[in-house]
Amino acid sequence: MTELETTLERTERRVRSLEEENEALQKRVDKTEALTEATRNRTGANKDRIEELQARELEKGAHLRTDTVDEHDLEIKAEYLERFTKSDGTYYRLPDAEDPLDRTEATLAHGDLLPIQQLARLDEDMRRSTTNALPTRLAAKLWKARTDSTVGDDPWETGCKNIQAYINAGDLKHWIRRQEDGISDAYAKKLVSRTIDAVLELSKHRLAVHRKSQRKNGLSYTERRLVLPTDADIPGTTADSTPETADVHGER
Repeated sequence: MTELETTLERTERRVRSLEEENEALQKRVDKTEALTEATRNRTGANKDRIEELQARELEKGAHLRTDTVDEHDLEIKAEYLERFTKSDGTYYRLPDAEDPLDRTEATLAHGDLLPIQQLARLDEDMRRSTTNALPTRLAAKLWKARTDSTVGDDPWETGCKNIQAYINAGDLKHWIRRQEDGISDAYAKKLVSRTIDAVLELSKHRLAVHRKSQRKNGLSYTERRLVLPTDADIPGTTADSTPETADVHGER
């Protein structure tokens, strides 16, 4: 083989190597572009959901901070939003819309709420489109059941002393089975732990887990209890604010 042939063969191998490298890089570029597009779509969908929620709140008379609202993208019945200033900042509202609760503070914007409060405000369809995680959706529904008397199936018990409300793990399991048709008792037990973890995370650990000794059929056992302390820092509520309840049981 002549020196020219050797050089040519070496060059061809180098070309093939570069082509393979280029193909691999192109695949990485395509994958990155696909991920970027997916992220852009999710971000756009989340922005749409937030704007829909903000529009609903404004229609109800809410006052929203201007730095949380893109007024040009909101679909509202009014022709424009009124901008006004309070002692703690600048807000938007519908023209001449007074605070429905006649408070000096403004109604909290979506971004001022805890994640669990944000999810609880969504309807079931929007909640499903926001998260695929069943424990997360159950955590939001559990929170809404405590704060919204129209929900109906409220498994929370009213506490006493330093506990505002609580729910035992066993009661939570039965509630989960009522919410999710067809799930087994064993799976519901697993969902109890995952739902409690989701509540703690989404509430930024404003809630806590206690362990209570119980007796049943002459046997003693320890059961977990999800509790909301009376001094929990929950946006939009005061320490002594509690939802309407038919009975007062007290934490035992």
